[in-house]
Amino acid sequence: MSLRTQIMDDLKAAMKAGQSDKVSQIRGITAKIKDLDVASRVKNAEVTDTDIISALRSMIKSRKESATMYRDGGRPELADKEEAEIATISGYLPPELDETTLKSAIEEAVAATGATGMKEMGGVMAALKERFGADLDPAKASGLVRARLA
Repeated sequence: MSLRTQIMDDLKAAMKAGQSDKVSQIRGITAKIKDLDVASRVKNAEVTDTDIISALRSMIKSRKESATMYRDGGRPELADKEEAEIATISGYLPPELDETTLKSAIEEAVAATGATGMKEMGGVMAALKERFGADLDPAKASGLVRARLA
């Protein structure tokens, strides 16, 4: 089952169950997917699960920033709302790679690309993306690659 289908099925189930908070959270996700659809029409391309996962990761990142700002601003109720959205969105992401697996994959990618410094970071990241695809969290991986090549 595609990720898009799973999200739409979850939306229908939440609507039938009368879970208004979950419905609004999933509708936010579907709105982002529709934005991707509109953008892809210009390129005559299809939106893949990988594209959706990338968009979901960016949604989580922005919500984490918002939750931090709300907490710092003394608005814990809004921060809780953002964190609930993060939990819902995270449910659609593939499980994260554990750090030891990622570090060993980085070592292999560094060896395969012959990277010796920060200038070759792009090649290492490309090798990791090719190997893991949507399972790779680019933000986490880039931090580890940067630390390895520094």
